[in-house]
Amino acid sequence: MKAIVVTEQASGTAGMKLVERPEPQAAINDVVVQVHAAGFVNTELEWPSTWADRAFRDRTPSILGHELAGVITALGYGTTGLSIGQRVFGLSDWHRDGTLAEYVAMEARNLAPLPGDVDFTVGASLPISGLTAWQGLFQHGRLQAGQSVLAHGAAGAVGSVVTQLAREAGAYVIGTGRAADRQKALDFGANEFVDLGNDSLEDVGGVDLVFDVIGGDVQKRSAALIRAGGMLVTAVGPTDIRPADGLTIDFVVEADRAQLSEIVQRIRDGRLRTNIGKVSSLEDAIATFNSTERRAGKTVIRVRS
Repeated sequence: MKAIVVTEQASGTAGMKLVERPEPQAAINDVVVQVHAAGFVNTELEWPSTWADRAFRDRTPSILGHELAGVITALGYGTTGLSIGQRVFGLSDWHRDGTLAEYVAMEARNLAPLPGDVDFTVGASLPISGLTAWQGLFQHGRLQAGQSVLAHGAAGAVGSVVTQLAREAGAYVIGTGRAADRQKALDFGANEFVDLGNDSLEDVGGVDLVFDVIGGDVQKRSAALIRAGGMLVTAVGPTDIRPADGLTIDFVVEADRAQLSEIVQRIRDGRLRTNIGKVSSLEDAIATFNSTERRAGKTVIRVRS
């Protein structure tokens, strides 16, 4: 099968190669999925789990990608709840070969059914962005109706979902980003927008929850805006998590079938809109990931037409 692999961390996206690899086999509790569409985030190249297994052994060449939508072609021993031929989407394990390939073997529990009226490209755009937003807002941020949310990167792949879910939950959302992102953030439901290049972040005043995807100085300045009892949440890569300090929670997004089902139902009934930017083929994926153009929304790789 065709797959995109990396062998040297120092090479970054320039070290990606499209190669032939053996098709994976389903272990106990696994399924094999014929991948129709897949997602990738650049920070994968910084995660130790991309380069080593759970016992810290080198596992290169590693197949990249952890988001997918496709069709189940094989079931491992003991697998329940899914069937061959079923449409699914989900989030593969960080320490295993990923989804930028024609087939992937992964734990069945990391997948959810993909309804027939949801395109594979849409399905592949949801796992990381959707689960990150859901878990940051509701599990870690404990968002309640009537609270205020400062959503950084509100026009981006994660931030746009944060904005929509927070508004649905009854929150007041202040989105941030570049000046060119203003209208897009407002279209996704932000009540107001802060241009981080020209506006004063401090003029926002107090907020109950900061959802940060930027870090650095912006995160430090945002922390000063949090009201008593509030929280700053930020998603980090596997093994990068730091202990909670009472105000800031770093979390690693986790696969969750029930949450994926909640997210895709919102796509179906119009409560949630995707933020897909560029869609490329597997053959063109490496050029897409190495492009210097600014990405607007989620990049999705269409493995099968």
